[in-house]
Amino acid sequence: MKEEAGPAAAGHLGNRMLSLDVFRGITIAGMILVNNPGTWSAVYPPLKHAEWHGWTPTDLIFPFFLFIVGVAITLAFARRMEAGGSKRDLYWKIIRRTLIIFALGLFINGFPYFDFAKIRVPGVLQRIAVCYFFASLIFLWTGWRGQAIIAAALLVLYWALMMLVPVPGYGAGDLGQQGNLAAYIDRALLAGHTYTPVYDPEGILSTIPAIATTLLGVLTGHWLRTDRASFEKAVGLFAFGMIGVVWGWIWNWWFPINKPLWTSSYVLFTGGLALQFLAFCYWLIDIKGYRAWSRPFVIFGVNALAVFVFSAILGRLMLLWKIPRADGSMGNLKTFIYENLFASWAQPINASLIFAIFYLLFWLGVMAILYRKRIIIKV
Repeated sequence: MKEEAGPAAAGHLGNRMLSLDVFRGITIAGMILVNNPGTWSAVYPPLKHAEWHGWTPTDLIFPFFLFIVGVAITLAFARRMEAGGSKRDLYWKIIRRTLIIFALGLFINGFPYFDFAKIRVPGVLQRIAVCYFFASLIFLWTGWRGQAIIAAALLVLYWALMMLVPVPGYGAGDLGQQGNLAAYIDRALLAGHTYTPVYDPEGILSTIPAIATTLLGVLTGHWLRTDRASFEKAVGLFAFGMIGVVWGWIWNWWFPINKPLWTSSYVLFTGGLALQFLAFCYWLIDIKGYRAWSRPFVIFGVNALAVFVFSAILGRLMLLWKIPRADGSMGNLKTFIYENLFASWAQPINASLIFAIFYLLFWLGVMAILYRKRIIIKV
């Protein structure tokens, strides 16, 4: 990763779409909040993933982030090309950024012991890297119509594979944790390197519809770059979002909304909600000019990758730092903080949430220092 500071960084900040940064910041803040409770044994249901089929607010976070990646691809690449940048330079940037983000994901999965015989290969950053790579190439090779056709084809292809291809011992169309085709492929190709022995929520086959999620963002970027009036753009975003939500909910009856499987209905449903949330941010911030409330999320949004990586590493370090409990047993720094600063006066479920909020505020303070110094850490 590298830093941008001084006048160059100031210009970079000034050229960004503020509502998109706020959307990204809200998303990454949500990701930190749900990933860092004081204890996993006491978490409010909306802050947990759905057990399998269905969704909770937590299940919106990752697709929202991929959607934002897609929007940023269109805005950034189109601006570079209009400024005279060559496609060759863009290809190099795409490859370099993909490899770095994927490597950071592997680093987080392996930290601190790096047992490569058991390291989990898929992951959040790995999926972001792969989706960024393919969505970027599709953007450079096709126009918006081609991108829409490819996104639709990926969703139909994934549905056909999951519902029509038989899995040995289970048959075709089994969407359970063990019997679905995506889990079978992950067990066959990544045995010993998945999130669970049975399946991986960021596995190989389910990356196909995740690319479609990113392409929905790419298409949204095209819409934002049109010459239409700002209010018309906001209305269009909301209307397209409603179409996505409705069609996703309809498809849910035959191909259930499911985050670990990243089903096609899940793509349409969450993509529609992402469009509507972006429409709200765009209307409130870029059209109406209500910006004061958004500063914390801008701070997170301009350094989203950095805060995700650093917060994950610190979370691991707190588990490694051993501290004796009052009863003589050994705990760790995270448990010590949770039990003595929060669980000592609040109910476990509230103490767990308050810990997560304080962890989020800690990183807001760290990122605020970088923001004030006009430093953007990017790859």
